[in-house]
Parts: sequence; C-alpha cells; structure tokens
Amino acid sequence: MVSPRFTTATFPRLLPPPPPNRPAFAAALAAAAVAAAAAAAASRTFTAKSAGRPPLPHPAPSAPLWASLSLADGAAPGSVEPRTGAAFPTETAGGRRLLGVGLRRTTILGLKSIDVYAFGVYADDHDLKQLREKYQNLPVAELKENAELINDALESDIRMTVRLQIVYGRLSIRSVRSAFEKSVGSRLKKFGGSDTNELLQSFVSLFKDEYKLPKGSVIELSRESGHVLKITIEGEELGSIQSKLLCKSILDLYIGEDPFDKNAKDSIQENMASILKN
Repeated sequence: MVSPRFTTATFPRLLPPPPPNRPAFAAALAAAAVAAAAAAAASRTFTAKSAGRPPLPHPAPSAPLWASLSLADGAAPGSVEPRTGAAFPTETAGGRRLLGVGLRRTTILGLKSIDVYAFGVYADDHDLKQLREKYQNLPVAELKENAELINDALESDIRMTVRLQIVYGRLSIRSVRSAFEKSVGSRLKKFGGSDTNELLQSFVSLFKDEYKLPKGSVIELSRESGHVLKITIEGEELGSIQSKLLCKSILDLYIGEDPFDKNAKDSIQENMASILKN
C-alpha cells in the first residue's frame, strides 16, 4: 500500500550561486604559473597581493595546469563528475558516504545527445555493513563483480541517497516528471508487474509545475529507514512515500542491471565492496 506524506509549507527558493568565471580564472592561474618559473616565492606573493587577491596555489610539476581547474574548491578526488565538472560533497548532511558519481544523458529525437544531470550515490556506512557477515569471506575483486551484492543493496533497508545536480540549463519540471514516469515506470513494472500505475502517479505528482530547475539545482531521492522514499528539491521537501518497491525501482536506475551510467555503477559497487572489507 502506498502511504504518501506531503509537506505543506512553502519556502522561498534560492538560486544557486553563479558559476565562476572559468576563462578569467584559468588565465590568472596560467599567469601565476609563468611567474613562478621566473621569480622567487616572495615575488610571487607580492604579485598576487598587488592584484588584490591571495596567492593562488600551483599544481604539482607533474600535473597539467588544466587538472587544477576541473575540481571545485575543497573537492576530493572522485567527487567530481569528470564530463561536466559537477562537484559532490563526500558526505551528505546525514553522514552518508559518497560511493560514486555519474552522468544521465538522453537523446532528443534520436539525433542529439544532451547531458541532463550529474548524480552521486550515497549510502550509510553502518547500514551497508549489515551485509558484511554474508560477504566477509569473499575478496574485494570478487565482490566487485558480484550481482548478488547489488541485489542485496536494492532489497535491504539500507539508507541511501541519489543526489541529482542539473547540468542542462533548459530543463523543466515537466520534463523531469515525464522522464521519471517513463524510467521509474519501467522499473516498477519490472519488479512489481503491471498494477503499479497508482504508485507511479503518487511519485511523479510530487514534481509540481511551481518548481523551477535552473542549472545547478539539486534534487535528492533518499531511501530512509523503513523503505520510505523522501524527495527534496534545493533542500525543500516535496513529500515522502513508504514503498519498498518504489525505493528499489529508483535505485535500480543507478546501480541496477541496466544503469544510466555503467562506469558509475561499477565504481559504486567497488566502493561498496571496500566498505564491507574494511
């Protein structure tokens, strides 16, 4: 049975901060690198201060200059989706650990492929370690290829979050609703048969037209304890639905048998295996 719980309060929406001026930043960093080769450390510091900003750190000699531009400030290795540059926190506010990042792409009219959103998948370490007893005797190399591990993660009451970061600037909430209706609907039928339309509509109806999704907006789909799916946009809760089938169907899009991003799924499973062995 579907038990929807909706929040009624409306909050003012905050637009994400504008992206940094990449060309200007790259030029400044390149100039600092040239100065570093020609002047002493004190001279570099003076040059930076004279420009009205603190000295910029230089990449290691072996690293290409552009490598330092692909990471957001404070981003840890592996927390940036490499094709879009979208950065993800290594932990959510609830302490769930980032397992991997990926990219959702789609094709328009069978011709043009666009990047829709980057995503990060998180899991609660303590919950995930509930599976340790079953898999403790298997080596990491075998766990990385073990389909049963993913199935257990989908079925178990493990708190997990999929964080979506919009990278397509013209995405509408109507498009999101339509895309979820198709993708989540196919998974609901896969796991629950044909009589799942009511459950699907209870989910997609939460994405109301009043919500706007400028580039950089964040949607979170979280499985909470008791197989409760909680949905938020920019931190504002849209509602929650208690349904093991719905939780499993959504997570299957990202870590299941036919995921949106196969490389991301492999990375997520590898990190799951590492957590279980540590």
